[in-house]
Amino acid sequence: MIKLFILPLRPQLIGFSLMFFLLFPACSGNKQESQKKKPDRVVLVSVAPVLEKSVPVQIQAIGNIEAYNTVSIKSRVGGELKQVHFREGQDVNQGDLLFTIDPDTYEAALKQAQANLARNMALLKKAQEDVKRYSDLVQKEYISQEQYDQAVTNVDALKAQIKADQAAVDNALLQVSYCYIRAPISGRTGDRLADKGNMIKAQDDNKSLVVINQIQPIYISFAIPEQNLGEVKKYAAAGQLKLKAMVPKDGEYPEEGTLSFIDNTVDKATGTIKLKGTFPNQARHLWPGQFVTVVLDLTTQSNALVVPSQAIQTGLEGQYVFIIRPNLTAETRPVVIGRPFNGQFVIEKGLQVGEKVVTGGQFQLVSGAKVQIKNEPESKGTTRP
Repeated sequence: MIKLFILPLRPQLIGFSLMFFLLFPACSGNKQESQKKKPDRVVLVSVAPVLEKSVPVQIQAIGNIEAYNTVSIKSRVGGELKQVHFREGQDVNQGDLLFTIDPDTYEAALKQAQANLARNMALLKKAQEDVKRYSDLVQKEYISQEQYDQAVTNVDALKAQIKADQAAVDNALLQVSYCYIRAPISGRTGDRLADKGNMIKAQDDNKSLVVINQIQPIYISFAIPEQNLGEVKKYAAAGQLKLKAMVPKDGEYPEEGTLSFIDNTVDKATGTIKLKGTFPNQARHLWPGQFVTVVLDLTTQSNALVVPSQAIQTGLEGQYVFIIRPNLTAETRPVVIGRPFNGQFVIEKGLQVGEKVVTGGQFQLVSGAKVQIKNEPESKGTTRP
């Protein structure tokens, strides 16, 4: 016979058991609630339409401004610098007087050369009269033929001497003119490198008095990759190519010019070729030594599809964009991009006119996500400027 013993339960165990049975239904209810489908998250995005435009085909580069002409002024004669006739940074015209070198020594040499010329001209006059007189006497045999020939020789010698004297006078005049240094071109003066009272050496290769830069017109030189040389030559042969230059942080409109030079060789070290443009620079926004952004217009691409540059994303498989479907969900679309233009990219393949691309909020997007558009595009469909 088996006897059963029922042990009395402790009060703590009874309380725990009751709590377990009371909480079980609540836990089951929470689990069921969690298994319910959560609502889809809506992502707030900005969009822009795919537009069709005529887009200029351009090449952009960094250019350096160069003076149209640069002249380093040096003295051809030596002496004391007596006078400076301009201010530093002043605009001067061709022929304006810039410096005066003490001319006293050179004027004295000029007077001496002129005196020698006058003396020999007087002697020539007398020698010519002697020849005229001797011509009659030699016919009458009053003088010998030898005396007559000597008189003729004297005339020829004096004529030669007068030519030498005239050359000496011309040279002395030239030396005096060199004492007055004038501007060979119109332009803007730079820093004055010699002051009144300085002793100036003639033809001093190490010493310039001032440098003049011609800035109207002005050059901008820039380099482009050698891969672009073919199309530049192609379009340059068809007509003059236009250039635009933008000075950084300058609110003015870009300066316009024309392509005037293509170098005759490609730089092997950099794989680029040098080009140069000429700009009228009427408003003097361009200054020698500045760096500017240069845009070379080649031609115009018609019916190009463009999107804002903010829409372009880069992934492991290349460039793509998010487009918005009619049901307000996002879709990734691979694209092939072309040239950049004014903050936009030309799309060679992957999009159609009128589709909406996401320009803001992409970091929260995945394909198929629901979206809410916080801006409406200002224009829809095809746009032609």
